[in-house]
Amino acid sequence: MSVVTDCRQPFGAALERLAEDNPRIVAVTNDSVGSSNLTSFRKRFPQRFVNVGIAEQNLIGTGVGLANSGLLPFVCGAACFLTGRALEQIKIDLGYGRANVKLCGMSSGVAYGPLGPTHHSAEDLAWTRVIPNLVLIAPADGPETAQAVEAAARIEGPVFLRISRMPVPDVHSLDYQFEPGRAALLREGSDVTIIAVGTMVSRALDASDLLAAEGIAARVLNMATIKPLDRDAIVRAAEETGAIVTVEEHSAIGGLGGAVAEATAATHPVPVHILGIPGVFAPTGSPAWLLEHFGLTAEGIRAAAAGLVARRRNA
Repeated sequence: MSVVTDCRQPFGAALERLAEDNPRIVAVTNDSVGSSNLTSFRKRFPQRFVNVGIAEQNLIGTGVGLANSGLLPFVCGAACFLTGRALEQIKIDLGYGRANVKLCGMSSGVAYGPLGPTHHSAEDLAWTRVIPNLVLIAPADGPETAQAVEAAARIEGPVFLRISRMPVPDVHSLDYQFEPGRAALLREGSDVTIIAVGTMVSRALDASDLLAAEGIAARVLNMATIKPLDRDAIVRAAEETGAIVTVEEHSAIGGLGGAVAEATAATHPVPVHILGIPGVFAPTGSPAWLLEHFGLTAEGIRAAAAGLVARRRNA
């Protein structure tokens, strides 16, 4: 049975391991100690922990100041507030200034479902994807989350880590090595490609199983790095399978789907079906209900992929 993990747990554990060996690492938060899983870090490294309170613009400014002083700050907060309230600071201080700050957007997507539209983070990839010099990583499972934290620490410059709180099963083998900018091929297939990110990767694999039962071989790619994008993997998928479904716990506008569509349009145009929140404010409800509501399920992905295959075969 696959291990099911809240990715905030390996995030916190990896950050503590790095801090043990690297005294430059500090954690900065906006009064979200528990929800960012920093309680243990604060206890172990009290002199390397800063809580600025509910003040996201100050949060970014503090992180930049620490980075400019030679430290390596991991700036943590709920993704919806971290990116929405402090977008100008992220654009100017991190992007334009190339500050060596690691933004950690916690509880992304619809993880705060019962708290409603103010707490859904369905725009963060779109907002941050257009900012120059900012690397975007959204890991799919626990082990990849830990490796992504380590990779972010090695990257010189600003990084946005999109961390889910929704428990997800491990999708990678034990020998998997995360590489920024490189998609992971999780399933071979020649009829259609499913490109997924974050919590949707495990659902894409389940959809591939459903499609196999119908005689459809679906390739599955985990596009954990949204920027820089693995355009080579996308072009190969377009050339070799002829159709692509993208799926993300995010708006269908401006995120993974938009990035993939841009890449195919410029290189090898093929039909691209973008699954996500369809340009609306998501309602209040449990995360499971919201994902079902928007068709972000194995069955929803299966239906989209089967529709593209039927379209090609009937053309």
